[in-house]
Amino acid sequence: MTKKSMKIQLENGLEARPVAVLVQTASQYESTIYIECDGKKVNAKSIMGMMSLALDTGEEIVVAADGKDEKDAIDGIEKFLSDK
Repeated sequence: MTKKSMKIQLENGLEARPVAVLVQTASQYESTIYIECDGKKVNAKSIMGMMSLALDTGEEIVVAADGKDEKDAIDGIEKFLSDK
């Protein structure tokens, strides 16, 4: 399992459309991916779970991935959240 702390740098945080794109990004990987924030842990491949976090710009999260492509999954999520 790989875990990495990161900050959300999307201009408008994780509103409906960015959450949908994040879920699509996470779904590209075989690994199980979870996002943790403020004691809540949700499956990054679940649109309802991700919406329940209501994450805003600047918030710190921990992304955890477990599987054969976990490093690539963490890198892909980080790239998306950094808005690059």
